[in-house]
Amino acid sequence: MPISLKRQVYDQCVLPTMTYGCQTWSLIKATTQKLRVAQRAMERKILGIKLADRVKCSEIRKRTQIQDIVDFVAKQKWKWAGHVARLKDNRWTLRVTE
Repeated sequence: MPISLKRQVYDQCVLPTMTYGCQTWSLIKATTQKLRVAQRAMERKILGIKLADRVKCSEIRKRTQIQDIVDFVAKQKWKWAGHVARLKDNRWTLRVTE
């Protein structure tokens, strides 16, 4: 299977699944580290590289051309913040819960 197809599957299936609900996450150091480790493991799997091969993360990222997951999460958080900022105060949900 070509790398481009694997990258497309990752971008369309794996990334949204891993980051579901990320707009409400608090990005602490431990969370970002876990996300990056998981992404690197998947990138190695895509390329067929073992951890023992000692290939640098930057080289793997260059080969796969996959967006950094932490950057993706930060972008999603900003998109959500913009959405919330644009909401009007006359929403029916707000009126019902008051």
